[in-house]
Amino acid sequence: MTWWAIDVSSPTDERESLAAWLVTRTGQAVEERDDGILVSFALNESAADTLVAELSSLGRGGVTVSRRPIAEVDWANKWREGLGPRSFGRLTVVPSWFEYRPRPGEVTLVLDPESAFGSGEHGSTRAALQLLERHMAPGDFVLDFGSGSGILSIGAALLGASRAVGLEQDAESVEVSQRNALANRVAERALFFEADAGQFAILFAPANLVVSNILRSVNIALLPEIWRALHPGGIAIFSGMEATEAPEFRAPLVAAGFEIVEEIIDAGWWAVAARRT
Repeated sequence: MTWWAIDVSSPTDERESLAAWLVTRTGQAVEERDDGILVSFALNESAADTLVAELSSLGRGGVTVSRRPIAEVDWANKWREGLGPRSFGRLTVVPSWFEYRPRPGEVTLVLDPESAFGSGEHGSTRAALQLLERHMAPGDFVLDFGSGSGILSIGAALLGASRAVGLEQDAESVEVSQRNALANRVAERALFFEADAGQFAILFAPANLVVSNILRSVNIALLPEIWRALHPGGIAIFSGMEATEAPEFRAPLVAAGFEIVEEIIDAGWWAVAARRT
């Protein structure tokens, strides 16, 4: 099968909303290249043509769209390249094929991200894991918005969460996360569902801690739902944002009823832990 890439060039002030539109429309992650071009993906040429037509019909000034075929890649093995153990305080994420002997007191998370987002190699995931390890208390109930490979929910369960629920719209990612939970022997406490977190999180509320590693625009849109999903005084961890986006997120965060507790930056990616006031 040949995938197709859709390249979208736009003015800076249009980029964030276009990225959110592409994620919602395709259910696929969007890459932002160093030159500012957004790259989305389609399963075949027909789907690529449809997406190009829809983008062109939006009528946004200064937006240009093109598509190109992507050379076939053995993704079943490609995603393994360059992955190795990563430590986050007490927690170390280890690829399943890597031989690793944990230190005394160390918690090991064995992971096969496959095609799902979240291997511990991306700055946004690392930042979220660091804050999770620092702010989650044993016995906490954790909600994971957009759980990807399940790395944050499974990490929470291994660190002592009573239960962690991951909500993810991509069915393949849900299957990956469920396999990872079984491999780490936490399948009874790390549960994953194919669902829109914004709509269904309230069914599992209240949580002691919420993690949301998504785009800034999506994080902002989810602020009311995350506030409602938390116990008073509960902690929300937001990631998936570049350091340059931090000023644009702090004000909506505080206005939504949160108090900033800690901020960190990892390889240019910014994450924040905030308490529901």
